[in-house]
Amino acid sequence: MEKTAPLTMKDIAREFGVSVATVSRALKDSPRISEERRKAIQAYAREHNFYPNALGEALRYSRVMPQKVIGVIVPELTHYYFSSILTGIVEAAAARGFNVMVALSDEKYEREARICENFHRSKVSGVIVSQAKDTRNYDHYQKLIDAGIPIVFYDRICTGVNASRVVVDDYMGAYNAVTHLIEAGCGRIAFYGSPMQLEISKNRYNGYKDALLKHGIAVDESIVRICDNRSDAEAITPEMLALDHRPDGFFAVNDDTAIGILYTVKKTGLKVPEDIQICGFTNGQRAIACDPMLTTVEQRGRLVGEEAAEILMDKVEGLSPMEKVEKRVVRTRLIIRGTTR
Repeated sequence: MEKTAPLTMKDIAREFGVSVATVSRALKDSPRISEERRKAIQAYAREHNFYPNALGEALRYSRVMPQKVIGVIVPELTHYYFSSILTGIVEAAAARGFNVMVALSDEKYEREARICENFHRSKVSGVIVSQAKDTRNYDHYQKLIDAGIPIVFYDRICTGVNASRVVVDDYMGAYNAVTHLIEAGCGRIAFYGSPMQLEISKNRYNGYKDALLKHGIAVDESIVRICDNRSDAEAITPEMLALDHRPDGFFAVNDDTAIGILYTVKKTGLKVPEDIQICGFTNGQRAIACDPMLTTVEQRGRLVGEEAAEILMDKVEGLSPMEKVEKRVVRTRLIIRGTTR
């Protein structure tokens, strides 16, 4: 016997000739929808056993019983930036009576897809997510959206899904950092970045490249590497320092990578910032715990988390249309410390 695909909000919207947002509001018993239409949509949903999120109980007992739980997917928890974003989400959610359910993807697509499935089964109100590094298939995100569960991306956004997102200005952050290195006397600057399928990597690389070209410096791909953690930085940097025309500056995609460069440079006997200048990207606690303290781009993770949570909660509570896609950019700022002149 052929299995029937589960009913989605899109199906109900198509049946009544209305938007998904209208269906969502009707199922939440919103007074913004006429009583006649609300009852018709709710009856249709009951007949087809469609109870999204916590709305099954609301329909059965004819009253709204919102669950108000936000599912958050974090690629890793040891990274200061992600933990600061999570703090912003939790604080913003608590202020509006929402709880937060956190899951770790551990940078794995398969795990991320399972988490989305579990969030769907757990009837979360919405999901805030930063995609794993190896995620290239986005069906698990689309399934949530089709089921009427809003998604907001942060940091690593998914361009393959039409959903709201909150990011920092990666391009200008990188552009300003590399410009500072050039103005501090660097003429050959290496770039250590994340895999290029990630939008943040593309944007930071483009900022790096454009800053070089703006100052008449050719881009040398031989000193551009995929390297976004301390251990890889410690493994790769000795090769860079052994080049006949070695870099005199390094721009790294995050602070941990920059600190790996710093450790390796000092280990070889070179001086920072006299011989080599280094700039990171995060401005976490480790940036001021190293010697010399790290020049870095501040990402303002807590604000990113707050913005992402506010967008999502507005959708859940009907204050913003479910189908409206919001794109917010949080400005970065360069923090100059001891690893640059």
